[in-house]
Amino acid sequence: MTQAKIHPSAIVDPKAELGEGVTVGPFSIVGPNVKIGDGAILHSHVVVDGHTTLGREVQVYPQAAVGLPPQDLKYDGSATTLTVGDRTVIRECATLQPGSIGEGCGETTVGADCLIMAYCHVAHDCRIGNRVIMANAAQVAGHCTIEDFVILGGVTTVHQFVRIGTRAFTGASTRVVMDIPPFTTADGHPARLVGLNRVGLERGGLSEPVRRAIKQAYRAIFMRGPYADALTEIEGTLAKEHDEVAYLCRFLRATERGVTRGRKK
Repeated sequence: MTQAKIHPSAIVDPKAELGEGVTVGPFSIVGPNVKIGDGAILHSHVVVDGHTTLGREVQVYPQAAVGLPPQDLKYDGSATTLTVGDRTVIRECATLQPGSIGEGCGETTVGADCLIMAYCHVAHDCRIGNRVIMANAAQVAGHCTIEDFVILGGVTTVHQFVRIGTRAFTGASTRVVMDIPPFTTADGHPARLVGLNRVGLERGGLSEPVRRAIKQAYRAIFMRGPYADALTEIEGTLAKEHDEVAYLCRFLRATERGVTRGRKK
């Protein structure tokens, strides 16, 4: 067993659970209800507190604050949780907060292999998927869902209760106030769809027939319209042939905040 390496200036509560080979750097603080997986590294001046679980080989960089109480006036100090998946990297001055209290509250989750860059914020009760990239100063408000492989451009701001579908991409300084469909690119203030995330779909290994079907569905729903009629049409045709198109349709049907559309001409 490889013992944890704790710098003499670090403060680690005796009740904290540290896995094999964990490194806690200078002046870092680890609270009593924290669990840290094997091989994780807390660089200097890191704070990890609350009922927080960090997965294996997670890295947290200086001045990051992970697991401190949520910024929610109704929070009463309850033992809500934050869970961060394996190999996720949390860069300088990022803030990740646990769930709050009330119906549908209590847990914030961040998936595996994510990159949370400097000054990013993940608020209470968010669900962040796997392999998500949040570029510098991206801000995600409470109760948001960011699905797998999403990339948020720098200084993107996401309104509470918004969903962003898998493999979506936002440009820098995008203001997201409604759901962003899977596979798309959004930009602007407020956000508007500007097309498909073609590079992301190719890098993700989606086959050419699947990419073509997604493109046909996107054009029908968001460019040709009318929206409701086109969505029903696609559900009865392409969605029956391609799981990805079926998922797109389900995502659109499930919206509560409304769906981001294209720019008005």
